[in-house]
Amino acid sequence: MSPIRLFTLTSLAMLAFAGNSLLCRAALKHTAIDASSFTVVRLISGALALWLLVRLRSGRTTGQGNWGSALALFAYAAGFSFAYVSLSAATGALLLFGAVQATMIGVGLWRGERLRRWQLVGLVLALSGLLGLLLPGLSAPPLLGALLMLAAGAAWGVYSLRGKGAGDPTRVTAGNFVRAVPMALVMGLLTLNQATLDTPGIAYAVASGALTSGIGYAIWYTALPDLKATHAATIQLSVPVIAALGGIGLLGEPLTLRLVLASIAVLGGIALVIRRSI
Repeated sequence: MSPIRLFTLTSLAMLAFAGNSLLCRAALKHTAIDASSFTVVRLISGALALWLLVRLRSGRTTGQGNWGSALALFAYAAGFSFAYVSLSAATGALLLFGAVQATMIGVGLWRGERLRRWQLVGLVLALSGLLGLLLPGLSAPPLLGALLMLAAGAAWGVYSLRGKGAGDPTRVTAGNFVRAVPMALVMGLLTLNQATLDTPGIAYAVASGALTSGIGYAIWYTALPDLKATHAATIQLSVPVIAALGGIGLLGEPLTLRLVLASIAVLGGIALVIRRSI
């Protein structure tokens, strides 16, 4: 894959991941939809969007994928939704992608990958930027919400690693989404007595499923084979910053000097980590 294409795909995927945080938090905070229903609608919408995309591309409606990856996808989506009931968008994104990077870097190092000196400096710089943005002045997040988001991040890290070299990205992602739908429906039935729905909440969930989840994950799956696990993990550290910037326009959060400086640190650190890979 050419460097320009790899950069473009990776950037689009990071925007989609940040969009997921904003859509989910907005839905659970400002509409009546509950976390379980949001997850069900999100996964069904993602499965339908990917099914249509596969059919338009190849004329076939079947996808690849496997039940192990589908389980990781479902665990991520469910933990993500229930965590955002109590977490802010920025805190949730930090916990999510902190767990993602820990999972993926840990696996990468276990497999023998090593960070060069400047890559290590970049990783430390990126992590420092995140801490500077999100820790000072923030109260401790609710324990249950934090644990759910950490579990969701670990599941997403596993899902990302399982996607490397798994075949056609769109078909694989479609197959995994289709397999995750029955799991979501079972969860929906178990929580049916607590279900609440409204039109805005459903719209947020559909956008999250069809656009920022289904198509976003297909894009990420396409880029993954050309990224080392350590690089893929560190790139995702940009998502909390993007989510925070998006929150300025969508959630009315103010632009602060701390946010600007942290963004420079995180994005600069990521550039150091990936400079030899693209």
